[in-house]
Amino acid sequence: MNAIEVAIRMEKDAIDFYTEAAGKTGHPVGKKMFLSITEDEKRHLAMLSAIFKDIGITLDNVSPMGNIQSIFKTMKDVMMQRVAATKDEIDAFRIAMQMEKEGVEFYKKAEADAPTEKERALFGRLVKEEQQHYDIFANTYSFMSDTGNWFMWHEHSIVEG
Repeated sequence: MNAIEVAIRMEKDAIDFYTEAAGKTGHPVGKKMFLSITEDEKRHLAMLSAIFKDIGITLDNVSPMGNIQSIFKTMKDVMMQRVAATKDEIDAFRIAMQMEKEGVEFYKKAEADAPTEKERALFGRLVKEEQQHYDIFANTYSFMSDTGNWFMWHEHSIVEG
């Protein structure tokens, strides 16, 4: 199996996991987070499938971080309410972080070994997006496991008074 076939399998697995996690997550922020990342993974799958089928593709300038910032802005009131995350939800974010970390490592190697410029560009793009996914999940994990401290650090209340 070549790198693109492995990547397609990884993206399909990620879509399945994140879809299931969104269905099981009761926390509204966590649910939207998983659904947003699922859409990114579907886009990755489409790009990889196009390369695999040797169809020309264009890389849209999509920003996973921008999508998540939008979710946080629209849900700030909900976020301000303390909604306890369950152990299963926290575990799902831990697993998601590990999946994204492994994805970054895989895509870095695939980028280095890619036989064409088109594949190198795609894998390079996927490295950046999967790293953003990791950062998003790590931040959400921090938020859901310790909301008070998350707001303290992200709102800079100590420093800015």
